[in-house]
Amino acid sequence: MTREIGPALAAVLAVFGILIAPLVQPAWLLSLLVILFSGVLLLIKGTRYVSISIIVTALLYGLGLLSLAVFASTLAIIVLGEFAFRATGGKPRSYIAYIVSGILGALAAMAYLGVFSPLTVLIGALVAVFLRAALVGREDALMIEALGVAMAQQLFFEIGYSIDLQSLLLAAVIALVFGYLSYHFRAADLSGLFSGAIIGLLLIVFADVRWFFIMLVFFILGSGATKFKYREKNDLGVAQSHGGVRGYLNVFANGLVATVGAVLYGITGHPACIALFLGSVASAAADTVASEIGVMGGRPYLITTLERVSPGTNGGVTLLGEAVGLGAAAFVSLTAWALGVADPWIAVIGMIAGFVGTNVDSVVGATLENRGVFGNAGTNLIATLGGGICAAGLALLL
Repeated sequence: MTREIGPALAAVLAVFGILIAPLVQPAWLLSLLVILFSGVLLLIKGTRYVSISIIVTALLYGLGLLSLAVFASTLAIIVLGEFAFRATGGKPRSYIAYIVSGILGALAAMAYLGVFSPLTVLIGALVAVFLRAALVGREDALMIEALGVAMAQQLFFEIGYSIDLQSLLLAAVIALVFGYLSYHFRAADLSGLFSGAIIGLLLIVFADVRWFFIMLVFFILGSGATKFKYREKNDLGVAQSHGGVRGYLNVFANGLVATVGAVLYGITGHPACIALFLGSVASAAADTVASEIGVMGGRPYLITTLERVSPGTNGGVTLLGEAVGLGAAAFVSLTAWALGVADPWIAVIGMIAGFVGTNVDSVVGATLENRGVFGNAGTNLIATLGGGICAAGLALLL
């Protein structure tokens, strides 16, 4: 019974905190009151980390790191979302209940405070379910969720980027449908679903849907290359684990730099941001295709010494891999040109940067990754960053 009463009491406390928030000043006083009430929840079984998440949020507000609107929105998303998730059984479909209740609660909290920032709320809800999925099984997950949601919302609240509600809803639908299909067809797990949805949303909101389509081209190329002769690669011991299902580390490693480029473009409109985006996506596509198909091109050479190494060795390259990697970079760049995102020069730069990026991946793999300094995700991130910076630098020079 206490497992059912605890989350309900936490939800009541969150609503109470939101209602009195504009009436209690200064901020540290409200923070102290919320922390004291949350201390009572610590005594109830099953509410320890719900209580801690409220306390963490209140501390951030009391220290002046959160605006009042973000404080209230974070409380609504974390506490009401978690209550809905548990009440619906904690199954995969329960994430829908989390998102809906969290968004409605946060919008209501902001409306009560006279603020309307749907983008901030939507980002907060997606970050919450992403962290909920990525941290499943961890007792301190709610505490980390509270920090992540609060900081993400505060960032976008301060950016103050405006988009009409209809466009935002369309972007959310496209991003979530893409994430769901990736999960349904076993191209991504739950954490990959929500991290992909966050990236898709940001691409569409800060740039436009064409940028999302370019990222989609990479995703299709990468998934197809992963499935290419999967049984043979599995027999050789070089196939992707879990049947090629991507998690959040893979999604962010390949899409984070591109997302930064899109956000910067939305804020500044500078063409170098297009090059940064395209160079990183082309690098991700080239690296994935080169790795998945190139491994079938015979015994590879280590890129740093040109010694023969076993298939699947970090830093090993084959002629086939280099060729298909260049082809993937070219295909992504031509898509960007065809969609009108990049002019011909930027498209050429993207192709060059993609080829550079996949070889940066090989060099880092042969040196740092083989020594255990980085994992595969870290190497991929450096490769996409290298390709993106290469493209942006070339764009600035021309």
